[in-house]
Amino acid sequence: MYLEDGNIVIRNATEDDAELLCSWWNDGKIMAHAGFPDGLGTTSQVIAAQLSQDDDKVHRRLILEIDSVPVGEMNYRNKGNKTAEIGIKICNTEKQEKGFGTRFLTMLIGYLFDHEGYEKIILDTNVKNTRAQHVYEKLGFRKVRTRIDAWKDQHGELQSSIDYELTPEIFRR
Repeated sequence: MYLEDGNIVIRNATEDDAELLCSWWNDGKIMAHAGFPDGLGTTSQVIAAQLSQDDDKVHRRLILEIDSVPVGEMNYRNKGNKTAEIGIKICNTEKQEKGFGTRFLTMLIGYLFDHEGYEKIILDTNVKNTRAQHVYEKLGFRKVRTRIDAWKDQHGELQSSIDYELTPEIFRR
């Protein structure tokens, strides 16, 4: 996949991106919202092996670029029944809260609905991640449920999350 809108690009992650992804995934500040306040503790070799298994019809890891500089990552996973699950991280803190997340999400969601034939997109986020919730709801995502104390983070602390879904009809309004 290669999607471009002005100065921003979404492209397939390749094995050449493993070092960069490793630095992001091992950074607890970046990964805390996902339950890993100490980072994942993974290696670039493990990530490269995972990337080599990506398949557009099953799962794809994507790199987000602004002015040709990687600033974050996205992914989507085919959940069956014409449903895709997505995730996003703007890893460069200087690029957060500037509208880029909304732009990247709009590009990916439009592509998944219009070119891949998905009929529903789902995602979840930590209830503490109010910035993400604002973006998802602005794009038309509907809260499906809140899961209270549903999982434990790396430190064993209970976390709650919100499940969202979006259909093409709502997205195109």
